[in-house]
Amino acid sequence: MRLDKFTWAMRLFKTRSIAAAACNKDKVKLNEHFSKPGKTVSIGDTVSIKENPIWRTFKVHSIPKSRVGAKLVKDNIQEITSAEDKAILEEQKLFNQQQKNFGWEGRPTKKDRRNIEKMKG
Repeated sequence: MRLDKFTWAMRLFKTRSIAAAACNKDKVKLNEHFSKPGKTVSIGDTVSIKENPIWRTFKVHSIPKSRVGAKLVKDNIQEITSAEDKAILEEQKLFNQQQKNFGWEGRPTKKDRRNIEKMKG
């Protein structure tokens, strides 16, 4: 099965076009090598996906014929990402959520920076 189709079928990406774009932008590795969307995935391969700031790694146990339900994903792949990397990812997600709750997205504008400076004194 093609790499983009496999990652979509395993619900690692929402659409197949997003999966193909991620492969083209070097955000997906097959057996520790950056791969094109058309590369064939086999049983026993490892698939790594860049989820800032870490790489999530999965071991392929079986190849489905089409997209599988969320409950069946664990039967086909196993996540082998280290616990430390998972903790870093959760910390980053929490930080991003806090930034979003405060209304901060990205760099502060000049007005935001001036307001911050006024609060600091």
